[in-house]
Amino acid sequence: MKQVAAATALATGVAAEVFFSDTFDDMKKWTQSKWKPAEEHADFEIKAGKWSADEKEDLSLATTKDAKFYAASASFKPFSNKGKTLIVQYQAKYDKDIECGGGYLKLGPKMEKPEEFGDPTPYNIMFGPDKCGYTKRTHLIFSYKGKNVLKKSDISYKQEQDGVSNLYRLIVTPENKVKVEIDMEEVYSGDLEEDWDLLPPTEILDPEDKKPEDWVDEEYMDDPEDKKPEDWVEEEEIVDEEAKKPEDWDNEEDGEWEAPKKKNPAYKGAWSPKRVKNPKYSGVWEQKKIPNPEYEKPEALYAYDEFAFVGLDLWQVKAGAFFDNLIITDDVAEADKMAKKWQKLVEVEKEKLKVATSTTTTTPGEADEDIEDDKDDDDDDDKDEEE
Repeated sequence: MKQVAAATALATGVAAEVFFSDTFDDMKKWTQSKWKPAEEHADFEIKAGKWSADEKEDLSLATTKDAKFYAASASFKPFSNKGKTLIVQYQAKYDKDIECGGGYLKLGPKMEKPEEFGDPTPYNIMFGPDKCGYTKRTHLIFSYKGKNVLKKSDISYKQEQDGVSNLYRLIVTPENKVKVEIDMEEVYSGDLEEDWDLLPPTEILDPEDKKPEDWVDEEYMDDPEDKKPEDWVEEEEIVDEEAKKPEDWDNEEDGEWEAPKKKNPAYKGAWSPKRVKNPKYSGVWEQKKIPNPEYEKPEALYAYDEFAFVGLDLWQVKAGAFFDNLIITDDVAEADKMAKKWQKLVEVEKEKLKVATSTTTTTPGEADEDIEDDKDDDDDDDKDEEE
């Protein structure tokens, strides 16, 4: 089995913990959920994606049917991250454009019925890629007092190159700091209180502060000394005096004839007085702010009393997503060990993708073989759908 040990000794003598890990050789740790009706739901499968380095070594948790909901969770011994660094890391790969759907994890407290895990299930953290059309980002949601709070600004979406695995890492520290790395590169680093609206504002408008009745908001006013000139013409149209009633006009049949109108050559437009500074202008009134009596910053904003499951609850328009090498730990060294699997795999994927997309290295005969292979794959997919 391709598994990381549950605990290792650090050089400092403090035991690092791996709270959960899985390299998806099988589904033994996972419970498939049936929270959606059968016609809307599909089960995850264990299989390798395109361009794997080793099909047995690179087995993954995969989605295989289009336009379906997927949900599965794995339970583990409950733990709290209070006083600990929490690291969540996993691989995600799309073998084709997902079009609309998610690839994120949910972590939360113990569930009584894992077989009902789904969108309504409470969770502590949601993390990972999400896309629908042109809207795409790396989701990072923290739950606080029963409310799921999305980060104020989006984190980069890196799931751009189909067929290539991306490594997602979330780090949450006891200093209420959060960091996100994708493919071992930092894409976000910040503070829980500053970048999520988890807490009420530190100040609120003073309900006792009212705008004075004699407060003047108008900075400018009409000039009382500016008068409209006597020769100012506001009529835009006038009767055309040169117009003649047609000779065949019949008042009984056509009605009383009226001369048409034409544009007034003397028209000067609508007149309005000049604007001048208002001598009574009081300025912009702003309601005073006072400390918010409901604001109370907890010392451990980052901490949750319990983590006991990790799950994927997804909708995907186009299937073909692969998830692998998941680890939840408090030690970066353990996460780095798992990351080496990704580093080895992604080098092979990129090289195979390069060859597959090259037009200069494919001979006509090879192209025909590729078409036949694709046809065989399509036939296999059709059989799977029938089953």
